[in-house]
Amino acid sequence: MERRVIELDQGWEYMQKGITKLRRILDGLPEPSFNAEKHIMLYTTIYNMCTQKPPHDYSQQLYDKYREAFEEYIRSAVMPSLREKHDEFMLRELVKRWSNHNVMVKWLSRFFNYLDRYFIVRRSLPSLNEVGLVCFRDQVYKEVNDKARDAVIALIDKEREGEQIDRALLKNVVDIFVAIGMGQMESYEKDFEASMLSDTGAYYSRKASNWILEDSCPDYMLKAEECLKRERDRVSKYLHSSSEQKLVEKVQHELLVVYATQLLEKEHSGCRALLQDDKVEDLSRMYRLYHKIPKGLDPIANVFKQHITAEGTALVQQAEEATTNQAANTIAMQEQVLVRKIIELHDKYMAYVNNCFMNHSLFHKALKEAFEIFCNKVVAGSSSAELLAAFCDNILKKGGSEKLSDEAIEETLEKVVKLLAYISDKDLFAEFYRKKLARRLLFDRSASEEHEKCILTKLKQQCGGQFTSKMEGMVTDLTLARDNQTSFEEYLRNNPNVTPGIDLTVTVLTTGFWPSYKSFDLNLPAEMVKCVEVFKEFYELKTKHRKLTWIYSLGTCNINGKFEAKTIELVVSTYQAAALLLFNTADRLSYSELMTQLNVTHDDLVRLLHSLSCAKYKILNKEPNTKTISPTDTFEFNSKFTDRMRRIKIPLPPVDERKKVIEDVDKDRRYAIDAAIVRIMKSRKFLGHQQLVMECVEQLGRMFKPDIKAIKKRIEDLITRDYLERDKDNPNMFRYLA
Repeated sequence: MERRVIELDQGWEYMQKGITKLRRILDGLPEPSFNAEKHIMLYTTIYNMCTQKPPHDYSQQLYDKYREAFEEYIRSAVMPSLREKHDEFMLRELVKRWSNHNVMVKWLSRFFNYLDRYFIVRRSLPSLNEVGLVCFRDQVYKEVNDKARDAVIALIDKEREGEQIDRALLKNVVDIFVAIGMGQMESYEKDFEASMLSDTGAYYSRKASNWILEDSCPDYMLKAEECLKRERDRVSKYLHSSSEQKLVEKVQHELLVVYATQLLEKEHSGCRALLQDDKVEDLSRMYRLYHKIPKGLDPIANVFKQHITAEGTALVQQAEEATTNQAANTIAMQEQVLVRKIIELHDKYMAYVNNCFMNHSLFHKALKEAFEIFCNKVVAGSSSAELLAAFCDNILKKGGSEKLSDEAIEETLEKVVKLLAYISDKDLFAEFYRKKLARRLLFDRSASEEHEKCILTKLKQQCGGQFTSKMEGMVTDLTLARDNQTSFEEYLRNNPNVTPGIDLTVTVLTTGFWPSYKSFDLNLPAEMVKCVEVFKEFYELKTKHRKLTWIYSLGTCNINGKFEAKTIELVVSTYQAAALLLFNTADRLSYSELMTQLNVTHDDLVRLLHSLSCAKYKILNKEPNTKTISPTDTFEFNSKFTDRMRRIKIPLPPVDERKKVIEDVDKDRRYAIDAAIVRIMKSRKFLGHQQLVMECVEQLGRMFKPDIKAIKKRIEDLITRDYLERDKDNPNMFRYLA
């Protein structure tokens, strides 16, 4: 049985009733909802009209009428209601009409579903949903979007001023701007976001221009932080998430970038004032506000560096002033205080870097550069390398002025090693430290071997194994020397016929590890000669390949002085002992006789005679009785000398070793520069003068800051020694000679 043909007018009339019913429901008029039967009838009508044989297949006509149904509804009902409303009321109406429109699209696309499944797919036409959205876009959105945008922006500004607004309404309107783009953000960005951002900029520009004049830097930053927080909250509540970055950048620009210089340089509350007053919380806020702004932290880091430099330089100047016209021991004390203050300064600002500035590399760099400036200044003629070495010596030696617990000592040493990183002449520190370490080890002045090893480990981590190899060798050497002494004592016990006559302790060291010391052929008294011979015999039994060189200047002797009042034990150097023992066989000796019999230099003889006849303990009487030693003086044993102590130590006047240390370091630097130049030229073969100097400075920079003139001098020296040659055509180019 053949199906009855449904004509277009007849079928559409039936569909029109369904559409009218839907419109009445949407407008809130009394109308029963669609039941299943009604829904199926409407769907079936469309199905039948689309599946009739041509010319009665009305698919195209129904597709057009679907669109016309929306256009007619919008024209007759939607636009009149929107045009008569304004501002917030218009937004509410727009949201309502958009919601109704979506419901209408949903229902009509169900009725016309057959078109979507077959006709539209075959012809590659826009879907029913798309047609509905395009109708709303072209007939509603295009007319009202400007008014809607302005109304939304006005409400946002009201909220910024503290008024309560309907956030849900704004969220719904913003969703319309997004949905109209049909998966693209162009409509939202062009029709709404651009104007919203522009208004935001203008709003905060007005606010900032007042706040910068009225508020202190901390108050301004509090307001800026609160504004940024509220704008982020605004995005999470009703704006699209893609706006967050742009909105934040706009607010940052107006509040923080435009007024950055004025804000940071505010006279009594800017960045400098916050650092001076230790306003940790405000500095943390400053970092939080500026760290996401490109190059925003640069001026803060710059102020940070200037502030630390000024504080450090002031400490150095105070120390310099305090040491002027002071005694040597007071100067040494002031220098110790200075190092302690610099450590405290470093602790303080390192805490700022870690806590306020979140460990940011820019502030680490600022701190480093600031400390490099004032840590390399000279105080009372002493370089910072020498001061640090003296500070370590004071902590590590017995009876140092620093009375600290083991934990505090280790912590302080850690901090000293950190300071060393800022010092350009690390090789100078190494040499001064080595000299002082030698004295601590040789004269048993080291408070703890553990602490000695601890700092060497820290120095090794900081500066590399080469830096500490000799020092580590010294510590090891001393352990071996103790074992050697034990063997010597055992040798004496096993050979009763071999006796040195007096108690003898010998410390055998490896020349390469220790600082160089002057060794003179001192004419030892007979008692001492015997000791030396006995030890030589013992040592030659152990090894034939090592030669012993005796350093008498480092020796100490305990001798008994038999005075009229009582016998006193004198703790003296080997030189002093040798001189005093001469008076066992002579009552009176002249300066020249002493010099001949001892075989010492004029300078050394003056020092030892001064210590015995002109200083605190006058073991010898001098003629004439003056405070200085001259070659015409004569000396005799002072038998009337007495002291309340039974044991006294007679020190030799100290020798200023600074000059020798500096000379040794300069010599080592020449070798280091030579080695660097040869190393570079060996790998490059052919190189320009400027490039060679730069690479040389870079290679040596870890240990010391090489002088450019010194590098030029070494290049010339290497040319004369045929390691390099100048290019014939260009004298500024060098060639390596293999």
